[in-house]
Amino acid sequence: MWVEGLKLEIQYFDTLPSTQKYLVEKIKNKTLQAPIAVQAFDQSAGIGSRDNDWTGGEGNFFASVAIDLSDLPEDLSLSSASIYFSYMMKKVLCEVGENIWFKWPNDFYKNDEKVGGTITQNVHNTLVCGIGINLKKSQNGYSALQSDISPKILLKKYLEALEKFPKWKQVFSEFEIEFELSRKFSVHIENYQKSLGDAQLCNDGSLIIGGKKVYSLR
Repeated sequence: MWVEGLKLEIQYFDTLPSTQKYLVEKIKNKTLQAPIAVQAFDQSAGIGSRDNDWTGGEGNFFASVAIDLSDLPEDLSLSSASIYFSYMMKKVLCEVGENIWFKWPNDFYKNDEKVGGTITQNVHNTLVCGIGINLKKSQNGYSALQSDISPKILLKKYLEALEKFPKWKQVFSEFEIEFELSRKFSVHIENYQKSLGDAQLCNDGSLIIGGKKVYSLR
């Protein structure tokens, strides 16, 4: 299926081990090229943060999108991509009535419970962004939104939002305010948990924690 305007192909699968692994492999061996999106309606071995599994079940959202780096906003650095693509999805979910916020660097939260996450990889000058969100079922140790939106419709809305490619500066100005919600949480950095309470958010989306600069790309 093709999305009008974006000129982006979507490949649908009933199930895949991982949309991210599938698309990264296809980009590496040049059997697929950006722009393209892959969506699975079930996923058995998805990739979460720090190589954890992100599996789910039917009704949940599993998709990966590949976009050529040259098509990204000029002011978007690769180190900011995880926040950019995640926050765009957060905005789409809020627009369809979901109470959700984005925790640095790549997690979706409802209140104090994680419901999803993002992973980004640079492969042959192509950014591959994978997103997993528990829309209906909680089968991976995290909470779920109990949302009525279908995964297929959510992906289309997300791609329509990406088509506009707002500048990083615009996205960051909104995220900078929301970042305050992250301060009561911690984050894993080099196998250690670090509090975000006193972290300094930089203009490129990185943080300064304990005098050390930490980037969001993962």
